[in-house]
Amino acid sequence: MAFSLNSSDDPDTRTLLTFLFELDGAEVITAASAGEALEILLLFKPDILISDIYLPDENGCSLLMKLRNLEEKRGRKIPAIALTASALDEDRNRALLAGYDIYRCKPIDLDDLASMVATLAGLEQYV
Repeated sequence: MAFSLNSSDDPDTRTLLTFLFELDGAEVITAASAGEALEILLLFKPDILISDIYLPDENGCSLLMKLRNLEEKRGRKIPAIALTASALDEDRNRALLAGYDIYRCKPIDLDDLASMVATLAGLEQYV
């Protein structure tokens, strides 16, 4: 499994999640901004995207909408998880309307996150 991980406001979270998923054999590519994530996504076709919704250069919802447009041209849809510190209903609704499959607030249970990733990536047998 390969996926792109973007949690730009917290480098420690990126490091922890990278370590967690690499232990399970995933190829993880991280991005520190929406712009960097889009550049990566032009070349890399992840199985799943984990993204914060508050990015330094662009809102994660607009990043996902750009990704959805790109993937529509490729004939596929990458599942996406919004992983954020915001517990506001308005942010949750905006993220889900933008196309995120799952919205979760930090801190998150790592086993729960691994299970969500496996389910969305079609790896239920590893849950």
